[in-house]
Amino acid sequence: MREHSDALEADLLEFFSVDLLDLWTGRLSLRRLHVLISSLLARQGAGALVAAIDESAIWTHEAHILARISDALEAANWLFISANSTSDNTLDAPEPMWRPGIEPPEPPAPVTASGADVAAWFGHMNSL
Repeated sequence: MREHSDALEADLLEFFSVDLLDLWTGRLSLRRLHVLISSLLARQGAGALVAAIDESAIWTHEAHILARISDALEAANWLFISANSTSDNTLDAPEPMWRPGIEPPEPPAPVTASGADVAAWFGHMNSL
């Protein structure tokens, strides 16, 4: 309550027409406040309190699923175009859609094989 009191107060007024000040005047019990806060935390994609606690909760589950579908469609289109075009028409791979509260992953560092690994692989291929 201390960290996000402004967001809590705004949501209590917006969704329930309850003033947080009623807690100190005796018109709002701690039990009722707990019930209202629990209800606010269950609302994905709505409310300042949920957004203040977890930025990724700004989107609903459906919005996250739609973003995954969009990323998959862009990747499928990119693969189709790359497979059916000449090497002169190279396209960059599509970037994943931005999602709130989720940092984009770091690109993996390129891994190169040592000379001994390459020689062992060719030796194995020759023995087949």
